[in-house]
Amino acid sequence: MAQTINYEKNSILLVDDEKANLMYLNHILGTDYTIYMARGAVEAIERANELSPDLILLDIIMPDIDGYEVLASLKESETTKDIPVIYITGLCDYEDEVKGLNLGAEDYITKPFHDVIVKLRVRNQIKIVNQMRIIERFSMIDQLTDIANRRSFDQQIYKEWRSAIRMKSALSLLMVDVDNFKNYNDTYGHQQGDIALRTIADVLKRNIFRPTDFVARWGGEEFAVLLPSTDLNNASAIAENLRSSIENSTIPEAPTTLTVSIGLNSQTPSQNDSLDVFISKADLALYTAKNGGRNRVCIVP
Repeated sequence: MAQTINYEKNSILLVDDEKANLMYLNHILGTDYTIYMARGAVEAIERANELSPDLILLDIIMPDIDGYEVLASLKESETTKDIPVIYITGLCDYEDEVKGLNLGAEDYITKPFHDVIVKLRVRNQIKIVNQMRIIERFSMIDQLTDIANRRSFDQQIYKEWRSAIRMKSALSLLMVDVDNFKNYNDTYGHQQGDIALRTIADVLKRNIFRPTDFVARWGGEEFAVLLPSTDLNNASAIAENLRSSIENSTIPEAPTTLTVSIGLNSQTPSQNDSLDVFISKADLALYTAKNGGRNRVCIVP
């Protein structure tokens, strides 16, 4: 059966200094999309950064700053540079069209508006946005275990690290490694090894309860669990529960169980701290757990 992917309504930011134009575009598009509006350049940039809409319809001729400058500003910002922009213009010169497209606009709509043209040009851009979102999602998922992959983890830990600094909150990281996995593969075969990794990934997911907690496959037989706003004591309890749950889980199609070693680091980071060092210390704790006999949780000293 084909997978069905459901989306909430895509969002569009309409930017025009003429209220009548905004109302008319809202009338055309409001049924199919979530609509936001801005009456000027400064408001447009602020709302784009705040709302991260899926598409921006941007008027070129505005009294404070023209749409070309707004478009250039949007493309220079990390927050808004990837938002597609269709510029709206009453200008019909070839040079005006080239200027907007050279600045990074995806398309343009001319005034006076024609309902069908507006809907089709918007629909085409939104379709591209949604297709790219599907591609992005699959590029962030580990295909074997159906949890986040290393690329996804790298993005998530960077975001949570910055948030922890800003909020002055604790961040904990568990590095989880399957014990004696090479021997398991040699004994039962690689297909059974894949089943074992999927089972462990599922146990990790089922025993992580908050939406902000994050489980990823780090690589090979190693996993990472990210616990925002979690201090050392709580992270230790979670780590021990994960270790015990995996030890007591049955691996399908094999008359055996597996254990894991877990390295834990917890920190309330500041601007001067290093994310790489934070991760390295969790790795060091994992190394200590492996050398200390496996099937245990070790904490960074």
